[in-house]
Amino acid sequence: MEDEIKKRNIIQKSEADVPVIEIKNLHKSFGTNEVLKGVNLTVNKGENLVILGKSGSGKSITIKCIVGLMRIDEGEINVFGTDITKLHIAELNGIRVRIGFLFQNAALYDSMSVRDNLGFTLKRHAKDLSAEEVESQIKEILDSVGLSEAIDKMPSELSGGMRKRIGLARTLILKPEIILYDEPTTGLDTITSREISELIIEIQKKYKTTSIIITHDMPCAKLTGNRLMVLKEGVMHAEGTYEELEKSEDEWVRSFFL
Repeated sequence: MEDEIKKRNIIQKSEADVPVIEIKNLHKSFGTNEVLKGVNLTVNKGENLVILGKSGSGKSITIKCIVGLMRIDEGEINVFGTDITKLHIAELNGIRVRIGFLFQNAALYDSMSVRDNLGFTLKRHAKDLSAEEVESQIKEILDSVGLSEAIDKMPSELSGGMRKRIGLARTLILKPEIILYDEPTTGLDTITSREISELIIEIQKKYKTTSIIITHDMPCAKLTGNRLMVLKEGVMHAEGTYEELEKSEDEWVRSFFL
């Protein structure tokens, strides 16, 4: 296991030197509460970047800003080399379709079956597909997350882990180049959390995705992250591999690993 994790921390230089996301001096306040106070980060092509931080530190806000779900107060957010903060909505939507976002609760439509949840998403963005092509892509993506048998189930019939997988399938069906994971293992038992973490790795390898993973789950961070960053008091306080940060001389950073 340790050898596998070490191997995952070695990104091919041809991929790692190509930034897909670059955030510069990001500020975001809510009234008098300044949450982000100059966040800087870069995510390289093919990399899984894990962001750690205490509750309320602004981790989820950071990734919501990346897809334009929140307007920033100051700074730059470059995605695929374009500063999205300067885009009109039509241009922003052109970037968004290349980004998948897995919400904490999977955000499935409760009144739709698994097939309809996936089909609705696909048909919104690929109107020229035939019914047969839609069905084929739904089955392919369900197979990728190991839930082919759930195609006719309703969300209420799914366990928490299954809902996460279907939420991920709905994200994957548009074949995004970037995936933003917001607490992908929250509320899951230890075994299911590990299964979701392993699925994140499989997706990175199979689809060549670039990802940011927000998590409090340190086993998930250890397994999935090529690199970790720690958010403290509105700025990125530390970064490195899991092993480097675990041995940090900074007592606050080490507290995450206890």
